[in-house]
Amino acid sequence: MVDDLHTLSAPYALDALTAEERALFEEHLSTCERCRAELAGLADAASSLAFAVEGPEPPAELRGRILAAARSEPSNVVPLRPRRPVFALAAASLAAVAAAAAVGLGVWAGTLHHSLSREQAAVRVLGNPSSRHIAVSGAKGELVVAPSGQAVLALRLPAAPKGKTYEAWVASPQVHRAGEFAGGTTVLPVRVPRGARVMVTVERAGGVDAPTSHPVLVAQA
Repeated sequence: MVDDLHTLSAPYALDALTAEERALFEEHLSTCERCRAELAGLADAASSLAFAVEGPEPPAELRGRILAAARSEPSNVVPLRPRRPVFALAAASLAAVAAAAAVGLGVWAGTLHHSLSREQAAVRVLGNPSSRHIAVSGAKGELVVAPSGQAVLALRLPAAPKGKTYEAWVASPQVHRAGEFAGGTTVLPVRVPRGARVMVTVERAGGVDAPTSHPVLVAQA
């Protein structure tokens, strides 16, 4: 028996519950505004996962090689439940596209593997029922922190101005750079301990060593 049904939002979105757990959670969902809002946030995160990390420019001949490889693969159709959650579908689609794109790419495949690893890390954090979901001030979205301290920012931000980028920071209490990103979902490269502040600022393209502007959003882990 699940002690706290609120912790099932992410595994429900990932289609990772047993039939009994799913039934219990769906009954709970009909009366819990918090969980409905959390699921909506996970759907937003899923929609941005496929676009969160800009990958390298593929070789010109990539399309033909991918199509040829796809034609050579045996058909392996697995029926899906009609109500499979949006997040699970997005994660599955992301994995399929990334796997197909990695066919015969040499050095370029190594870079792609790095991008895929970041996406898989995001899915692990978002799908961990023990992760904490923390609202952010200044933007729509949330900070999700796993018990290990690995964290994901799942946000909906407008495109940064030309020549600018979003840059994340973790203050605990010293301020550490936590990567540039386009405003969607990003895995923070530094751990986020409990009590740390996570901030996002708009900086010049290429990033800076210390914040030069007021944060556009803040979250207290």
